[in-house]
Amino acid sequence: MESKTINSAASSPQDSAIADVRRLYKAVASGGAGEIPGVMIAGDLEWWFHGPQKCHYMMKKLTGESSGRDFEFEPRNIDIVDDLVIVEGWEGAEVYWVHVWTLKDGVITQFREYFNTWLTVRDVRPLSCSGGGAAPLWQSHPQDLPERSLPGLMLAI
Repeated sequence: MESKTINSAASSPQDSAIADVRRLYKAVASGGAGEIPGVMIAGDLEWWFHGPQKCHYMMKKLTGESSGRDFEFEPRNIDIVDDLVIVEGWEGAEVYWVHVWTLKDGVITQFREYFNTWLTVRDVRPLSCSGGGAAPLWQSHPQDLPERSLPGLMLAI
C-alpha cells in the first residue's frame, strides 16, 4: 500500500486516524495531553523509543511526567501507511523526529518515537498478503537531510 498524505477533513477510517493524531498534537501543544477530546489511548499502550535518552519528550507528555513546554512538537508532515500514522518534524539543524502511531478501531495502541534517526518503513509480509514484498512504503524526508549524518533504521511491517 502506498503512503498517503491527508490534509482534508476526516471522511474515511484513514482520514479519521489522521484527524485523531492531529488533535493529539494540538492537545499536547496546549499542555493538555492528559485529556485529548475524541482521542482514545489504550491503557496498555506499547511504546518504543530510539534516540538520546534525554529526548523522551512525547512519552513524558503523554504520561503527564512533563506538562511544561520543554519541547514543542510541530508536525511538518503526516502520512499514513496501513494502520500507521507517521508524523515527522524538525527544528533547526539539531533536532529531527519521527513518531509512528498505530491505531486499531480508533484507539492508539502503539507509539514509536525516533529522534535524530533516518527511518524507512518496509513491507516484509509475504507477497500473498501485501502484493509487494519488501518494498519501501515510507522514508524520512527532512528538508536539510543532505547536510546531516543520521543513523538509519528500518521499521518492518
